[in-house]
Amino acid sequence: MTLQTTYDFVIVGGGSAGSALANRLSAEPGNRVLVLEAGRSDFPWDVFIHMPAALTFPIGSRFYDWGYASEPEPHMGGRRIHHARGKVLGGSSSINGMIFQRGNPMDYERWAADPGMKAWDYAHCLPYFKRMENCLAADRDDPFRGRSGPLVLERGPATNPLFPAFLDAVQQAGYPLTDDVNGYRQEGFAAFDRNVHRGRRLSAARAYLHPVMGRPHLEVRTRTLVTRVLFEGKRATGVEFRQGRGPVRRVRAGEVILCGGAINSPQLLQLSGVGNAADLSALGIEVVRDLPGVGANLQDHLEVYVQHACRQPVSVQPYLKWRYRPWVGFQWLFLRRGPGATNHFEAGGFARGNDDVAYPNLMFHFLPIAVRYDGSAPAGGHGYQVHIGPMYSDARGSVRLRSRDPRVKPALRFNYLSTEQDRREWVEAIRTARHILGQPALDPYNGGEISPGPGVESDEAILDWVRREGETALHPSCTCRMGTDDMAVVDPDTLRVHGLDGLRVVDASVMPYITNGNIYAPVMMTAEKAADLILGAEPLPPVEEPYYRRPDATEAERT
Repeated sequence: MTLQTTYDFVIVGGGSAGSALANRLSAEPGNRVLVLEAGRSDFPWDVFIHMPAALTFPIGSRFYDWGYASEPEPHMGGRRIHHARGKVLGGSSSINGMIFQRGNPMDYERWAADPGMKAWDYAHCLPYFKRMENCLAADRDDPFRGRSGPLVLERGPATNPLFPAFLDAVQQAGYPLTDDVNGYRQEGFAAFDRNVHRGRRLSAARAYLHPVMGRPHLEVRTRTLVTRVLFEGKRATGVEFRQGRGPVRRVRAGEVILCGGAINSPQLLQLSGVGNAADLSALGIEVVRDLPGVGANLQDHLEVYVQHACRQPVSVQPYLKWRYRPWVGFQWLFLRRGPGATNHFEAGGFARGNDDVAYPNLMFHFLPIAVRYDGSAPAGGHGYQVHIGPMYSDARGSVRLRSRDPRVKPALRFNYLSTEQDRREWVEAIRTARHILGQPALDPYNGGEISPGPGVESDEAILDWVRREGETALHPSCTCRMGTDDMAVVDPDTLRVHGLDGLRVVDASVMPYITNGNIYAPVMMTAEKAADLILGAEPLPPVEEPYYRRPDATEAERT
C-alpha cells in the first residue's frame, strides 16, 4: 500500500460538484487533478441516462442507483423512505428529473444572515449562477441569466393542452404567472428550465467533464471507492481507495476535496476519524478531529402527487405502453424529438401556503400523466398530476455510521413530519393544490381526483395520507454545513473542514439551509464559487440586482 503519484487535487466524487470542480481546477495547466468516482461511466450509448423520458429506469436500478433507504421514520408510520443517488459519472445529475431551479434570492439572504456567511448572499452568488449557465430562453442582456456557460438550459415547451389549462387554472385560483422562476421573480408559475439540450440529458459530467477529458493533467477513474482520507497529524495528505475488486491503494494529494454529496461526504469524514468523537470511538475509529456537526442537520424535501383522471385522451399515458416504445425510441434515436426527448416536467411554480411566510414555501411540478416518479403504479387511463411539497420544513435528521466498513450504508434519519410547522404546511400544501386543480380552466379535462381521493378531507386524514404516500424529492443536503459555530463543519470563506488542513467539502452537504426548489443548481453554483476560492482567484464581483419581494413585506424582510 505504498503511496502513489502525487496530485495537486484529488476530488472524491465525479457527480455534480465534482465534475464542475474538475473542469475549473484543471483549467490551470500546472494543476494535476484526479477524480475518483465510485460508480460506473456514463457511456454515450446508455439510453437510460441520456434519453430524458427514460429517467424512471435508473431510479431503483442497482446499476445506476446506490439505493439508500432511511431508518424507519417514526412520524411516517415506520416506513423506510427510498433515496436514489446516482451510481454513475455525473452522480445524481445523470439520473435526476433534469429540473433547474436556483431557489429564491432570499434563500441566500438567509444563508448570509448567519455569522461569517456574508459572502454567500444573493449578490455574491448570482454571478456564479450566471457563469455556469447558458439559458437559451433568456435575452442576452437579462441581468439575471447567463448565456455563455457550459450548462445549457432549455425551457419546457409546455405545448400539451394540459399545460396551458393548468396555467389558466393557477391564475383563476389567484396565483400569478412569472416570466422566469430563476429570474427577477420566482413567485408564480411558468415553463421550467431543464438540463435538456437537443433532446438529450445534459448532466454535469456531459456539460463540464467530458469536454475537458483530453487534458493531460486531468485523470478520471470510475468504479473507484474511496475508503478513507489519510492524515499526517491534522493535515490531509491523500486517500485510500479500491478500484473494482482490486487491492487497497493509496494516492497522495496536495488537497483532498470531498464531493460525494450529503450522504457520502459525511460518511467518508466519519470513516476517516472526523465527526462526533463519542460516536467514532464507539466504532473503534481513531478520532482525528471532533466535529459533532458532521452528519447532523440533514434536510430534504418530501413530496406527494395529487392526481386526477383526465376526461380527454390528451395525456402522455399511452407512451407508457410497450407497443408505443419502439416508435418513441426511433424518434429519439434518429430525430432527437418526440415523447422521449423531454422530461415532461415542463411547467410548474411557487406559491405561498399562508400569508405569514416572507416568500413562497410551496413548489409545484405539473405532469401531463398520472404516474409515480419511478414509473411504477400508473393510475390507469389518461390523467395528470402535480407534485407538491413544502420547501422549508424545520425537521432535521442525521447521517451516522453503522460500521467501519465503507461498503455498509450509513443510517439515515430524516424525521419527516416531526414538527408542528411541517405538519401544518403539509395540510396547506394539499389544500392549495386542490384549490388550483379544481378551477374551471381544467373542467374540460377533470375526471375527478384519483389520489388522495375525495374521502381524504380532514387535516388528520390528509396527514395520514402523506405518511403513507410521501416520497423524497431527492434533495438531501446540509450535513456538513458552512458556518462558524460549534456545529459547523466547513469554513465559509475557504470550504476547508474546521481544524484541518488540506481537506475541503464542496457539495450539497455544505448548505446551511435547503433552498426553495430542486437543489442541483445551487450545488453547481457552490462548486463554481468554490473553484475560485480554491484557486485563490479574484472572486467575481457581486451583482446588486433588485429582485421581487412581496409588496406588503416588512422592513425586516426587505433588508
